[in-house]
Amino acid sequence: MSAIRLHKALGRVWASEPGWRGWLTTVNHTDLGRMFLFVAALYFVIGGILAMLIRAQLASPRSAFMGPEVYAQVFTMHGTIMMFLFAIPLFEGVAVYLLPKLLGSRDLAFPRLTAYGFWCYAFGGAMLIFALLAGIAPDGGWFMYPPLTGPIYAPGINTDFWLIGITFVEISAICAAVEITVTVLRCRAPGMSLDRMPIFGWYALVTAVMILTGFPPLILGSILLELERAFGMPFFQVAEGGDSLLWQHLFWLFGHPEVYIIFLPAAGIVSTVLPVLARTTLLGYGWIVAAAVSLGVLSFGLWVHHMFTTGIPHMGLAFFSAASTLVAVPTAVQIFAWIGTLWKGRPALRLPMLWLLSFFATFVIGGLTGVMVAVVPFDWQVHDTHFIVAHLHYVLVGGFVFPMLAGLYYWLPHLTGRRRFFRIGEIAFWLVAVSFHVTFLAVHWAGLLGQRRRTFTFGPDDAWSLLNLVASIGSFVLAIGFALVILDVLVNALIAARGTRNPWGAGTLEWAMPTPPAAYNFASLPEVADRDPLWADPDLPVRIARGEGYLAGAERGRREILAVDVASGRPVQVVVLPGNTALPIAMSAATGGIFLGLLLKTYWLVPLAALVVAAMAIRWVWCLGTDADAGPQAVGHGLRLPLASDSADPPGWWGSLFLIGTSLTLFGSLLFGYAFLWTVAPNWPPPSYLHSGWASPALAGIGSLLACLGIRLAQRRLRRGRLPLVPLGAVTAGCGALVAAAVTVMAGTSHDAHAYDAVAWVLAGHAILHAGVPGLMSLVVLAAALRARLSAARSGPVHVLRLWTDHAAAVTVIGLVAIWLPGWLT
Repeated sequence: MSAIRLHKALGRVWASEPGWRGWLTTVNHTDLGRMFLFVAALYFVIGGILAMLIRAQLASPRSAFMGPEVYAQVFTMHGTIMMFLFAIPLFEGVAVYLLPKLLGSRDLAFPRLTAYGFWCYAFGGAMLIFALLAGIAPDGGWFMYPPLTGPIYAPGINTDFWLIGITFVEISAICAAVEITVTVLRCRAPGMSLDRMPIFGWYALVTAVMILTGFPPLILGSILLELERAFGMPFFQVAEGGDSLLWQHLFWLFGHPEVYIIFLPAAGIVSTVLPVLARTTLLGYGWIVAAAVSLGVLSFGLWVHHMFTTGIPHMGLAFFSAASTLVAVPTAVQIFAWIGTLWKGRPALRLPMLWLLSFFATFVIGGLTGVMVAVVPFDWQVHDTHFIVAHLHYVLVGGFVFPMLAGLYYWLPHLTGRRRFFRIGEIAFWLVAVSFHVTFLAVHWAGLLGQRRRTFTFGPDDAWSLLNLVASIGSFVLAIGFALVILDVLVNALIAARGTRNPWGAGTLEWAMPTPPAAYNFASLPEVADRDPLWADPDLPVRIARGEGYLAGAERGRREILAVDVASGRPVQVVVLPGNTALPIAMSAATGGIFLGLLLKTYWLVPLAALVVAAMAIRWVWCLGTDADAGPQAVGHGLRLPLASDSADPPGWWGSLFLIGTSLTLFGSLLFGYAFLWTVAPNWPPPSYLHSGWASPALAGIGSLLACLGIRLAQRRLRRGRLPLVPLGAVTAGCGALVAAAVTVMAGTSHDAHAYDAVAWVLAGHAILHAGVPGLMSLVVLAAALRARLSAARSGPVHVLRLWTDHAAAVTVIGLVAIWLPGWLT
């Protein structure tokens, strides 16, 4: 097949639909990455406008620009947009767009999941923007501390918009994290072992795992607070056995890892771009990987340093203070590796390098102030002052926005296929770099003088009047600088002349394709033998374009990628990907119906929307794969591989594994909250508590045995070539018994009488959900068996079902034992 025919055939298979329908039905990672980036940039503009409103209010004493109610909404939405609607989605957009190209693949592991996550992000963010425009935006701060956000002090709908909208948006983050994790581990180019993987792949992997383990505590906290507001379940009310500090623990279990979830992708961009612009290889690749992993682990042990002023025992203060200073070590390892890379190379002061140098200066200052607030006596002095505001902006803007801008200018030729001609970007850089320090050094100073954060005004005799004026002037210059960045990008993307394929002379695979990239990325998949394949083999792009790699052409008329062994990169499976479909946007809209019903208190809509989501989920999985027993597939170079659907560990198995890990994190957070209240709250459990009898334990025991034994017997019968109809029926029955056990617990308690009863209801509801999922899955697998879509070779769905069944049995039994334990002990 000629190169032209090869590219045309691939284009027909991989292209999105033309016109506006393409944006609604595309599942291509390049399209979705651009959509993520565009929407995140839009939210950055909105968040920046809100920041200017804040600085306008604080520019002068006793300003009448905004009243306290409006100011509370504005500063809450500024923080919320920047943290939840800009920073994490921007990383998602970069990863969705870049990872398959860096890894030598044609797409991500689960294209429809990426599309579903994007539309959840778009719809959830639209909810919050609507609230802002309607004047009913959240006003309790982006941290939403109860009891100020509880039903007594915040009776309106404002807080509900935050709790429900942010939870909706976080579905997107979980989807993207599962997608990224499985793609990095399984969907790489042949021969790309873990030690040959681009450094950004490591950072993306660590960040994705952190999202999967860091976001569930906040999701749980949001659910608990919304249940308290909607149904009077007193999780945070001291008089009924709750405690408002539980929210702070759950929030900062997410909130501190969130800082590193934001920083690590930016560090990945630094480690990718810096060596290219220094015209050398990255110094200390292994050390940097170890440092990134260490940061990911250590970040989960620091959350209490946000709570030093809440009355934590001194031993706890000492432990978390030491841990907070220890985290500087892996950060310093990365910084010294980057400095060493510059030292051994020949740096070119191009625009991306200017942003990287500004990152170094700014982030180091932010890191030093971070070490300062890790020291307990100093934190007691500056906690809740503008010093913390300035520290946060130094870390997040200097440590995230500046490297992202370096990455933007570095990959702009890839996105657009054009070279930079107009030089507005250099002017924008100097405006931003100088005005940022003017603004936030003044804010640091005001904080040291005692200016409290979250206050909408101050008196003319206060010592920080001039500092606030300087900060406000600097912030408006900063806004002009960012506006010029946007203008520069648009002008150079639309007007500038066409550029060369690899203008930087980089060695990574994303520059081995034409720019802007085709929908299929590579005409054939390359085989990798070096960490910088384009430097090791300059002719690689030509050979890829000629179809000399794997999966050249599209003779089978379907979208295919390779799955590789996790460690070695040896190709092991052919993964068939779905084509364009409107199912993700429809399913995200139905999911939005659940959240909308909760928000508007139209609770009849919630189960109806949930049924629609379940029906669409069945349709989703039913469309997977190809005809049964298709046999090994030719992939090129004389190699034949089985389909992923004919394997014991298809990508769906890996995705389920990491999604279950997220569920276990949420469950562990729930048990943590239960133990916390049992430890600190009075009357736990309440004296009126009565043991609910033995019906529920008996049902739980029978259900877990039926489900776990049934799925194992199903696997055994399938290996022997027999249809496992009865064992799958046993799985369904076992899951039904687990649901019945949880319902029995709920029937014996009142959800709003005491925090213990409320926690019992949540544990039981958790059990119902997690037993219902494999119960529904077992019915789908049973239907597949009746349709002859299961066999000894095609057993992947049963292996996936086993993961979910074992998970359901474990969390249901453990959760119900936690409910029964106080009764047994008393």
